[in-house]
Amino acid sequence: MLSVSNVSMRYGAKILFEDVSVSFVPGRRYGLTGPNGSGKSTFMKVLTGELDAQKGSVVRPRKFGVLRQDQFAFDAYRVIDTVIMGNKPLWAALEERDRIYEKPEMTDEDGMRLGELEGVIGDEDGYTAEADAAILLDGLDIPEAIHERKMSELQGGQKVRVLLAQALFGKPEALLLDEPTNYLDLDSIHWLQDFLDHYDGTLICISHDRHFLNSVTTHTADIDYQTIIVYTGGYDDMVMAKTQIRSTLESQNAQRDKKIAQLNDFIARFAAGTRSSQVTSRRKEVERLQTNELARSNIQRPYIRFDMLRPSGKHILEFKHVTKLYDDLKVLDGFTANVLRGEKICLMGRNGAGKTTLIKSLLNNYPGLADKDFVLDSGSVFWGHEAQIGYFPQDVGSTIEHGLTVAEWLHRWNPAAHSEEIRGILGQMLFSGEEGDKQTKALSGGEQARLAFCKLILTKPNILIFDEPTNHLDLEAINALNIALQRYEGTVLLVTHDHDLIDEVATRLWNFKPEGIEDFQGPYAEWKGKHN
Repeated sequence: MLSVSNVSMRYGAKILFEDVSVSFVPGRRYGLTGPNGSGKSTFMKVLTGELDAQKGSVVRPRKFGVLRQDQFAFDAYRVIDTVIMGNKPLWAALEERDRIYEKPEMTDEDGMRLGELEGVIGDEDGYTAEADAAILLDGLDIPEAIHERKMSELQGGQKVRVLLAQALFGKPEALLLDEPTNYLDLDSIHWLQDFLDHYDGTLICISHDRHFLNSVTTHTADIDYQTIIVYTGGYDDMVMAKTQIRSTLESQNAQRDKKIAQLNDFIARFAAGTRSSQVTSRRKEVERLQTNELARSNIQRPYIRFDMLRPSGKHILEFKHVTKLYDDLKVLDGFTANVLRGEKICLMGRNGAGKTTLIKSLLNNYPGLADKDFVLDSGSVFWGHEAQIGYFPQDVGSTIEHGLTVAEWLHRWNPAAHSEEIRGILGQMLFSGEEGDKQTKALSGGEQARLAFCKLILTKPNILIFDEPTNHLDLEAINALNIALQRYEGTVLLVTHDHDLIDEVATRLWNFKPEGIEDFQGPYAEWKGKHN
């Protein structure tokens, strides 16, 4: 059983949660939700023991898996060993056994200890550990050729997947996963969903992927109102239940306010008269009915609306035989396509398949957006009449100049804009009041992404190109982006692994496969029906 009792955490005057008591039941899968800054990762660290609660106690199972956030902690170890380290008792036994075998001579005590260690290794399925670890790695698209390499040789996305396999290894009684879908492609996310659907322990998962939460979780632990409330069902179920409860409370308070106003009116009219006993009873009723102020929700919902300054021509993009090699690896092999105004194309496929490379290839000759270090090996790219591109790169933080306030940086993209317009757009994206005077160098990843959206709202391009825009966004911002892209009348190229974005936004798909790029003229539901 994993549970907390009377746990509180605050930072200065800000209360994250106070006197929280929650039990997480085996066999249930909990989504841990709340906006950025609400305390999700803090609560997860309290559960794992990485952080001590300022008040209260935590009960943990003997064996639990945790998704580690430090990508460099295991650089000295083999990939396969890093996964096995997820079972701490097994790894400790294997290491001690190896130390004994390395001795020039073994004592009788060493021999007896070896027998005990072999018992532990057997109980923890140590004799099939490498095979079991390999199955997990294969499912997360870490091929066998990499299993013997050192972690230091892997790229960041590969390391995250190995650390995810580590958390899943060894049949833990509880799994605590903080953003497990980050850096995973859609195939890996679907594999993880299936794995977790069959997991019979306690799962607690933080994710900003709405479809993933709705697919995996049976319950939702929501951090809001300075507490944690557990709802039955996935994310959408929680939002509906939470809205209904809030509406009921607000309605009850409104009725109380009305009743109190009527009583106070009676008291004011007859306080000095002969009806003193009735006045006294009504004063007591006012005290009884005195409404309690509802706790404020910490959820903030941005408003995103992408408009066009003017429409583009009908034929917005044409490219032929686009080819790109990295050393001897041919990432793009002569891809050819035409794009019409208003199409919304999602680029999907495994990590490293060439999605970002294609975006860079298409921008290769566009003024101001071409990567100076990127060279297209062959092919031609033609942007159509009045093509005006708004680009959101994967490393969006590198596009935001330091040494400016948020408002100053945004104003540079349209010096003719009035300060009221600048402040209004910033307010839409939750940079209200003094937040507009915040220094750009102090922005978090989520704030950088929201500021980049401000630029696109201000400049009004007729083509939007996004490369992994959801990486640092909370669920409210992702939902707002989803709605904005559905309503946008221009052309969209979107690289994402977010299932709902692909399903609800795309009118066309470029699916990157080992044998080439599949150009599917239709939405994701049709593509899925064809490939099932």
